[in-house]
Amino acid sequence: MRATSVRLLKLLGLLQTRREWSGAELADRLGVSTRTVRRDVERLRDLDYPIDVDMGPAGGYRLGAGARLPPLLLDDAEAVAVAVALRTAAGSNVAGVGEAALRALLKLRQLLPRRLRARMDALEISAVDAPEPPTVDAGELTAVAAACRDHQRLRFDYRGHHGEEAPRSTEPHHLVAWGGRWYLVAWDLDRADWRTFRVDRMCCRIPTGPRFTPRDLPGGDPAAFVTAGVARIWPHRATVRLHAPAESGTARRATTYGRIEPVDEHSCLLHFTADTLHSLAFLLGALDVDFDVVDPPELVGELLRTADRFQRAARGPADAGGAPEAGGGPGEETAGGRETAGGRGEP
Repeated sequence: MRATSVRLLKLLGLLQTRREWSGAELADRLGVSTRTVRRDVERLRDLDYPIDVDMGPAGGYRLGAGARLPPLLLDDAEAVAVAVALRTAAGSNVAGVGEAALRALLKLRQLLPRRLRARMDALEISAVDAPEPPTVDAGELTAVAAACRDHQRLRFDYRGHHGEEAPRSTEPHHLVAWGGRWYLVAWDLDRADWRTFRVDRMCCRIPTGPRFTPRDLPGGDPAAFVTAGVARIWPHRATVRLHAPAESGTARRATTYGRIEPVDEHSCLLHFTADTLHSLAFLLGALDVDFDVVDPPELVGELLRTADRFQRAARGPADAGGAPEAGGGPGEETAGGRETAGGRGEP
């Protein structure tokens, strides 16, 4: 009986990891016959787990939607990861998610073994107030994510920068969180090209369309695709040589700003863009690494002005004389608000 119970838990865990399994695949994973798999599936269904069964030759199985959630089987690392995600989600810009995340976090903490509870309590995550990004409806985000997962065509009305709306028909590929916003990378069926769309400007049409075979995304990296697309619409471009190898943590963090190009074992090039020269200087200061400016020459002057401003602040009011400040603060978004072609994104 104990062996059967353990096997049922393993079967339930497998069904939670993938949308659909064949009977042969489950039998191979569990080390039993397909007949035993069928019996175990029936046992789970008798316990009110919503398992959909395909009666075809392969005997497909998938965990369906039910009246209540089945228990999730998490290992230690997954439980801690969920706790981190819930703490982060408490400050989410997805409507209604913050309070729900806190409730779920309290439930999770109550059920965790003592050793994991201590690890969870040791995680200190602080939220820093920043300009609020646009709020995304949780139902909208879930619908888009489901269409990406199930490879189903997605139709939606898209609101442009000036408030105009237009219907779109797409093959959704991937959701990307970038700069406090959610972006959908999709193949636009009407324009026959890859596009990025801001989810907060989408209004999905239900039901979704037929299933499709996913196309290969240029470059294969959705995050890099969105980053490159957003960068194309900003007017100021720069290249700097970072005194850190391309594999370093500093270089990996810099990919948030732009594209990293390896040079040698000690350095790499960062190609990035921003709305103003001052923003370029600000981003470089945030990297906390030595660098050399390759291009444009005007960036050197902006860095000198920024350095002078910081030096005056460090000296204090008594020594605050000197050259007047040049350059403004980080500029407002200049070209955002439209879905963009060929991988071009919008800030």
